[in-house]
Parts: sequence; C-alpha cells; structure tokens
Amino acid sequence: MNFEGLDAGMGEFPPNLHGTLDAGLEPSMDPHLNPSLLQGVELEAEGLTMTVPEPVHMMEGIFSELHSVVSEVGIPVTATHFDNQEEMLWMGNHRGHVTSFFGPTMGRYSSFQVHAADDIRHIQSLETGVLFLSKSNLKCYTRGGLFMFDYPMEEGADMHSLLMTGNNTLLVGGLQNYVAEVDLNTVQETQKFTVDIPGVAIMRQSNRFFFCGHTSGKVTLRDLRTFKMEQEFDAFSGSLSDFDVHGNLLAACGFSSRGLNGLSCDRFLMVYDLRMMRAVTPLQVHVDPLFLRFIPTYTSRLVIISQTGQCQFCEPTGLANVADIFHVNTVGQLLMSFDVSSSKQALGFGDSGGCVHLWTDVPEVSFNDYSRETEFALPCLVDTLPQLDWNHDLLPLSLIPLPLTSTEPLLSDWPTSLAAPRPRRAPPVDPEILRTMKTVGFIGYAANPRTRLRNQVPYKIKDAELDYDNYKQVPESPIGRDEEPHLCMVLKKYRKVTIKYSKLGLEDFDFKHYNKTLFAGLEPHIPNAYCNCMIQVLYFLEPIRCLVQNHLCQKEFCLACELGFLFHMLDLSRGNPCQASNFLRAFRTIPEASALGLILSDSDEQTGKAKLGRLIQSWNRFILTQLHQETQEQEGPQAYRGASSSSLGSSVESVIGKLFGCEVENSSLCRCAKETVRSSLTLLFTMHYPEQNSQGEFKEHDFAEILKKSICLEQSTQAWCENCEKYQPTVQTRNIRCLPDVLVINCEVNSAKEAEFWKVQAEVRIFHSIRCNCLPFWCSGEELCSMEGLTIDTRAEDLRHVWIPLTLKMSISKSQGLEISSSFDTFSVQLSATEEEEGASLYDLVVTVPHIQDGRTGGNLVAHIKVGETYHQRKEGVTHQQWYLFNDFLIEPIDKTEVAQFDVSWKVPAILYYAKRNYHTKYDLRIKNPIDASVLLTEASLARKQRKSHATFIPLMVSEMPQAGDLVGLDAEFVTLNQEEAELRSDGTKSTIKPSQMSVARITCVRGQGANEGIPFIDDYISTQEQVVDYLTQYSGIKPGDLDAKISSKHLTTLKSTYLKLRFLIDTGVRFVGHGLQKDFRVINLLVPKDQVVDTVYLFHLPRKRMISLRFLAWYFLDLNIQGETHDSIEDARTALQLYKKYLELSHGAGKDEMRKVLKGLYEKGRQLDWKVPESDAGDGQGWRHLLITCIHI
Repeated sequence: MNFEGLDAGMGEFPPNLHGTLDAGLEPSMDPHLNPSLLQGVELEAEGLTMTVPEPVHMMEGIFSELHSVVSEVGIPVTATHFDNQEEMLWMGNHRGHVTSFFGPTMGRYSSFQVHAADDIRHIQSLETGVLFLSKSNLKCYTRGGLFMFDYPMEEGADMHSLLMTGNNTLLVGGLQNYVAEVDLNTVQETQKFTVDIPGVAIMRQSNRFFFCGHTSGKVTLRDLRTFKMEQEFDAFSGSLSDFDVHGNLLAACGFSSRGLNGLSCDRFLMVYDLRMMRAVTPLQVHVDPLFLRFIPTYTSRLVIISQTGQCQFCEPTGLANVADIFHVNTVGQLLMSFDVSSSKQALGFGDSGGCVHLWTDVPEVSFNDYSRETEFALPCLVDTLPQLDWNHDLLPLSLIPLPLTSTEPLLSDWPTSLAAPRPRRAPPVDPEILRTMKTVGFIGYAANPRTRLRNQVPYKIKDAELDYDNYKQVPESPIGRDEEPHLCMVLKKYRKVTIKYSKLGLEDFDFKHYNKTLFAGLEPHIPNAYCNCMIQVLYFLEPIRCLVQNHLCQKEFCLACELGFLFHMLDLSRGNPCQASNFLRAFRTIPEASALGLILSDSDEQTGKAKLGRLIQSWNRFILTQLHQETQEQEGPQAYRGASSSSLGSSVESVIGKLFGCEVENSSLCRCAKETVRSSLTLLFTMHYPEQNSQGEFKEHDFAEILKKSICLEQSTQAWCENCEKYQPTVQTRNIRCLPDVLVINCEVNSAKEAEFWKVQAEVRIFHSIRCNCLPFWCSGEELCSMEGLTIDTRAEDLRHVWIPLTLKMSISKSQGLEISSSFDTFSVQLSATEEEEGASLYDLVVTVPHIQDGRTGGNLVAHIKVGETYHQRKEGVTHQQWYLFNDFLIEPIDKTEVAQFDVSWKVPAILYYAKRNYHTKYDLRIKNPIDASVLLTEASLARKQRKSHATFIPLMVSEMPQAGDLVGLDAEFVTLNQEEAELRSDGTKSTIKPSQMSVARITCVRGQGANEGIPFIDDYISTQEQVVDYLTQYSGIKPGDLDAKISSKHLTTLKSTYLKLRFLIDTGVRFVGHGLQKDFRVINLLVPKDQVVDTVYLFHLPRKRMISLRFLAWYFLDLNIQGETHDSIEDARTALQLYKKYLELSHGAGKDEMRKVLKGLYEKGRQLDWKVPESDAGDGQGWRHLLITCIHI
C-alpha cells in the first residue's frame, strides 16, 4: 500500500494515538498478548484491566483517537454500538460476552455473559434495556446486566442483523429465506416475510423503504407496510460488505468476482440516486472498503473503513482525496466492527485483538444530543458513616443503621387499630389562576400570579381540609367547576375501565390484573352495558340466581331465560370475564324498555350525556317488574316452538313477588271527606327528602326517619273525586301491611339539592360522633380500652361521608304502624324474644350501587356487593362473607367501611338493597336443568319459502342422542351489526377503540361417529331483527335475504332455539371439534369447559408461530381444496373432524419429536407458498406423507 502524500501533520500527534503507518513491521512477542496492545492500560492483580487517563490533544473538525481500551485480550470484538439513550459504548465479542464503557473516558460500566458459545452479531439499545443478537437467539438485558427475556429462533436459523421499526417492534434477518417481525411487548413473532435465498445480512430504513443487503451483492428496496420488493440494485458481482442510506443517496461497498482468483475487495463504491432509482458515477476510494457510514454534519460525508484500520472521508458525489486518510492504531490486528454515535461526533472500532477504539473530532465529545443520566451502583455506606456530634440537640439517631436482631415488634410499629394511612391532600388551586384561565381543547392556561415562590407549596393541614370539603367556594373556572375536582378525586379502582385491543384482539389482554378473584366480571364494550353492575347484583341474590336458571319459557325474547343462561356462564367461569350480549340483545327488543328511555344510543354512551344515576334506578324498577311478570307462570321445560303462550295475568305468586314484594294500602282523602282505599304490590321504594328551611339550610335527619317517611308517604295532589265529580286537592297516604324479604331503595339523588342534603347529613353525623366521643361502628370494646388517651381523630377519616346504616330494625304494629331504627354495628344488634314475637326483623345492607361522576370519562356505575357464603363455597371452597367492588371486569375486595361512604362530589348513591337476615332459608335453592333432549327434535322453520327438498341436515333420531365424550363437528358463520371503531396514531399504527359487533348467522353441527358420520344434524340460520351492516359473504357464505323470514329459503330459527340445542350438547358432555372455536363460542355467548373443546387451530400449531388457516391444513394433510369462493359451515365442520382424526393418526405411533418434525414441515411448506393454496397442483398437498415416512424411518 502506498501512503505517499499523507498529511504530514499527523506526525505532530502523540504516537499512542496514531502509531506507525506500517503496523505490520512491528514485531509481536506473543500471538495472543501483544505488548503494544496494552498502551495506556494497566493490569490489576485480579486480571482486570483499568484505563490510565492520559492528556490528549484534539484538533477541532479532525477525527483522531481519544481512548483505546482492552475488553478481553485476544478475543475478537464482533459488534460495537453507541447507546442511543445514555453516554455509553457497547461491545460484544466472539465468545458471547458483552461490556459497556461510560463516557469519553471509557470507564467500564458493566460486563456480563450473554451467550455461552455464539458470538454477538448485533447490539441495539432500547429505552429500558439492550438487545443482543446471536446466531440463534435474541436476548434482552438491562444496562446493569439483569436478564429480561430470551427469544430463541427456529432451528437452523443464522441471524445476522436486526432493525427497529417502531417503539416495540423489530425485524430480524439472516441467512435464511425469511425475515421475522417480533413484538417486544409479548416477545412473540407477529409476521414472517419471505425473501430470496441466501437471505438478508444487513438492514437499513428510511422514511420510504426498508433496505435489505444480501450476500449475493444485491440491495433490495421493500415497502414499509407489506415488505414487498419495490426495487432491486445489483451492486456487486461477488458479495456485499456494507451499505448506508442518507436522504436520497444509497452508498454500498463490497467484493467483485475475479474469475479463478475468487473475490477481491472492490475500491469503487456504488452510489444510487433514490429519486431516479438508478446508479450515479461510482466513487473510487484509496482504501479497501469493509465498512461505510454517512456522517452528515455539514455535508453528506462518507467514512470508509478498511479491515487493516485505514479510514477515509469523502463526499459521495465528489472525488476522494488521499489527504483525507487516517489510520486506526490496531497494532497489526484487523477491524471486526464499527459504529457511529447518533451525534456523529464519535466513531467506535472493535478489532480482532479484543481492543475497542474511540475516535472523535471534538475536544468534549457527546455520544447523543440529549442523553439521559446514567444510573450508577450505590457505593457501600458501611465504611463511610457520618461523624456524629453527641452535643447537638437535633442529632438524628436514625443515621446509625441497626440490624433487626429480635422478633419483637418495634416501638414505632403501631397496631392497625390505632393507626391508619392519612394522605396529605393537595391544597386548592389559586382562585386567581382559575379566574384568568383560558382553555384550548381540554387544557387550561393561566398566567402565574406570583403569590408563592416557584415549586414551593405551603401546607396548612387544617385550612387545607376545610378548603377541600367546602367545594361550594371554589370559583367558576373555564373548564367547569363540576369537572375540575374530579380530575384527582376519583379513586383508580372506581374509574371507568376499558379494554385495550391489539392485533390479537382480546387474547393478550391481562384481565387477571383487574380481577384476582374467581368471580366473573362482565365486559363493557357491548351497547347498553351500563347495567352490568345490576346484573351482578341480581346474580348474587341466591333466590334469583336459582329462579332464572330453573326458568324456561317459549318466548323468543325473555329476559328471565337470558339471565338464566348468563348466570349459568357466571357459575362456570373461574375468574374470566363473560359478556351479556344475548341478554342485552333481548333487552333491546322489549317495547317497555324503549318507552322508558332505557335503550341508549352509541353517541350517548360515548359522549357521557346519559344521566346514569337516574337511568340505573329506572332500569332497576323495570327489571324487577319484568322478571315478576315473566316468572309468574311456571312452565315445564320446552324449547321454543312459536309465539308465547304464557299468561302475564296469572294469579300465581312469583318468587320475585315473595322476595321484593310489599303489599301497600293507598288511601286518598278528598276535602269533601270522601276516602278511597286501594291495595297494590310494590317491588321497591323511592327516597323522598325534606325541603330546606327559610335560611336555605337542611336540618339534621336520621336515615331511618327519612326512610320511614318515604315508605309511608303522605302528600297532597290533585286527584279525581267521584263524589265531587271533578279534580280536587286530595291527601294521599301510603301504608304497608307486610315487610319484604329484600328492601330495595332508589335513592333519587338526581340534583344538587339532594346531593347537598346527603353531604350535610354526613357532616352532621361525623361532628356528633367526634364531639360525643362516640366510637365508629367497627371499633369493639377492647379497642376502646387500648385507645385511652387518644382522640377519635385516628378514625375520623373512615367516618367521613357516611350517613346510611349497615343494619335496620323494622317492625309493623297495629298501634304504632311501621317502626324503623338504624344501627351502624352489624354484629351487636340482635332481636329480643319479645321483638321476635311481635314480628320485628333485622335488615343488613347487602348492596349499594353508586354513580361515579368522572369528568374525564363521562362517568360509570359500580356496585358494592356483600357476597354470601354459598358463592364462596362454590368458587373457593371456603365459607365466609366478603364485600366486593364490581366495576365491569374489575373485581376487588373492599372493607365494609368503604361501602357506606358516599362523597357526593364524585360518588353519588343510586340504589340500596337491605336483606332480611337468613331470608333465603325459606326458598328452594336447588337448580334443576330445564333443558332436555326435546330441543334436538324436528322443528318448523320460520322461513315461508323453505321446503323439505331444501333441507341441508338430518335431525337426530332418538337412538342417536349424544352421550358424554361423543365428537361433534361445529362451525359458525357471522354477520356484522356495527363496524369497528379505530384511530390512527401519529406513528401510523392503528388503535382499536371499539371492536366490531358481530352476530351469529349460521350454526352447523356434524355427527362425529356412527353410520351417519359427517352428516349434519343442526344447520340453523339465525333470524335477526337488528340491522346488518355487512353480511361478510366472502367469509360467511351468508347473502342478503338469507336471514329474512319473508324471502329466505333456508332453515331459519331463532337464536334462543339454537342456543338451547348447544346448551344441551354442552350439558351432556360432548366434545366439540372445530377450527377457531374460541371466537365462535364468544360470539354465540357460550362458555364451554376446556376439556370439551378440540380446536384444530391449536393442534397444528408451534409455539410463537402464526396460526394456520383451515383451508391450508385441509390442502396439506387431506388433499382437499375447500373455501373456494365462499365459506360453507357444513364443509368447514366436516373438514375439522377429518383433521382431528388425521391428527390422531399422525400422533398415535409417533412421539413428540416426530410430530414436531411434521409440524415443522408444515410451516416450511407454508412459508414457501406464502400460505396460499396452489390452485392447480392439488397433489402437492401430500408432502406430509413423505416427511412422515422419513421421520418414522429415522
């Protein structure tokens, strides 16, 4: 190599920065340990290296060596990387060990082993850790060396490069025929893109394309979304060494073929204009290029690196100047890796001798423009204890760390009965800020009034408490007085919960994070799901749970039947959420519900315009009345056959009437002394509150007093008098003749006046409790003794916002009428023998339903429910009672003190349930399944044009009735009722806000054994009264008109009829075989035990790989070409059965390894064909047989 003409000024620099130009002339004492390699490095006694800082003279704008550090002597450095978040340089060597160096001084930060044998090929820093790519693994560690995850590649993979395509997604490529996309959140492969052999060795990205460099010498440009090849540059005839992209230029270096002499390094760089998609004049350089990078500081400079350590800077469109050549002091070693910092101020080199070189062109180098602070290990403080001045009065003795040598509790460890967490409340916002605030969108801006020092907030505890409570004094703000306090007051568990949808839908959503119990929550994304909390209330009333599960009538839309089906799912679930889609579908068809305004539009639900507190109280009245009417006439178990024959006017008393009903006597007295008395049955009572006094204030009232006046209501209204024959002022009074088993109360806190009444009563009660030294209801006598000398303030927080009692004592006497007294102690209140004889009863609070007013989400409804012993016995095998918070799919145990607390500024009471003690002993709580085999018998079609000749199935005969363990092939088709709602993020990805609402349109069941194996016995088209947005004909085979009873020629039935058939099969214990049954059962709204489901999508699936379609499996294993133009559920169900039997055949004589080889062959064939079934070559689907024969032979 001729070095004439090099810059003579290089000799002015210290020799340890540049060394001699001809490094090969320097003798080597040892092939593994070169003395010259250890310039500026000392070896400690333990063998670790430590850098010795030396003064370095830097020239602005000229790159020169700043530091050189040895990681492991003699072990080649195969990868270097500048950290994108912190001031660190990473290196990985040939033995799988990585080391990080901090800052320009190259102090060692961390060092750890990543792989036992393979070399490190690529390093990529993330926000939370660092990725390391080896031949067959992608591993992630923290910067300190803690393991985060390991993603193994497929067998035979030879990975070389990775490319971050988003915050949580990356592409991994190597010398194989695919590039894999990996999601870092789930650490799973999401997509796999096919590429040509021999694969991809280098990957880059611009705002227009992915750039893939191949060892064949080609560079391909691929689409950012589909990864399809858009352009190809044939850069070199031999092989590609490196390339880089900047702006509209692509520069590449590589090797050219020299005939019999093999490959030689090409000194011409290929440069391409990405606007014209053509090559420009090649750039000749004076070194043998191995690496190149753009360093776009002032111009689009290129740095070209040779393997021997020569560096040349040049412009991609100009001529290379020999004077721009520098030399890395590798001491005879070869450069193996190279990287440029994001600030373009530093270059990092790794050589074959285990040395890392840092070059820079500025005196004070920074690896990143904006680096975050690096976290260092804390020094040991044992030997550096501060000197203590014993003469100082305020000396903190806690500075001396003392070991806990005894099991005795510390003096400062107070018992929970004497201590409670009391957070410091934030002081109110300055009124001047609220007055001058201007809003842009939902953000308020105001000038700093400068009444306080910056970042200093004075805390005055007592004043702050008063200001916090007195929210009436908060001045009006542009954002709104009603919304501002909610921004910080609503507890997290009470806020509206939403499901975050990903590419996998609900499969990767962690419901267990919100519900760690075995009780089932309800999903909130269905229209009119605001009533989820009340569905849970009805479920946890044992008589209602048994009543609706024993009920079955002939009405198509019966809420009692649908509640029974839903409660059966809640019984079977082990903590997984259910959805009330079928119940709400029937609810939307009830004319009374629509007339009462209980059916919400999508816009009202999303914008939060609905007044949920008033709405849920109307729903409570409606559902009790509806269930009372539907369950009055007890029918035998019959499937739906036609119009309902039930009589709502039956005189038979229903369980609902016995449970909630209260016979009342309504008296109307006209001023003419004419009195009219009528008797009726009421299922709930509404609270009525007194008016304010002349000063606009509320007096003190006991809850029992207000409840008695609300039940025995007396009011003056205009009414028709038959005696006067005109409307006259009348006094109407109401009295009750008996007490209900469950007392239902609608609180009617629908305005600011009622909310103010509740607030005042709660404040008066806590004031009297503290003043009179009355203990809270949860404190026992022993606790009173232990609290001597303390004030009641230790528990005052739990008394806040409490007005309703936990227990009521109610009785009816001939002389006094209704008597009600309240108690805040549940366990100490007992009835005397005299009171029991007089018919007195104790009622315990079992349900509260509050309306959560949250200005950010529009509010939501939750329920506090006292779950009884029988429910815990069934779910957990224990016998106890516990209060729970039910917030859709969030379920959390809570303390009883929280149940009665209603801070009306955000938690407004709506519904209360008081239950008589041991009331359920008088009810029959046995459940007898009302669904029998008659549901599978022949039934008439709803379609008028359907004929017997059009029948596509043969019903089961009595001798064919299924038994436990029988196979049944199942497939379902669906239509779309509401389209998916999604939004595009700023990075171009899609975020699903609300999934599409699907409805089942066709259900097919096929015999799995017997003489008629493969023949369907159910093929029902489901009639729907709701508007269908998309029939999805290409995927479902359903056409417009197929679901219309007037023009359809199919066997049309109701959803309830087909649902009963499937419920009977599930209860019998049959095993369903199908493809993708999880989604089918979810849309049908069925919960099937896992041991009764055989899903072929999981039988033929390898972990962390894509799911394979039924069509491809049928072609590959069965040599069948199905789903040509549209899908047919009979064909799909029959094919799934055949695939299951093929799976049994393959796995019968083969072990796990042989079956895994069969599946690998399946995936390999799928990648070759891009998972598309060839249309002409149907015989190729027998490839699995050759693979199976080979496996068995081996």
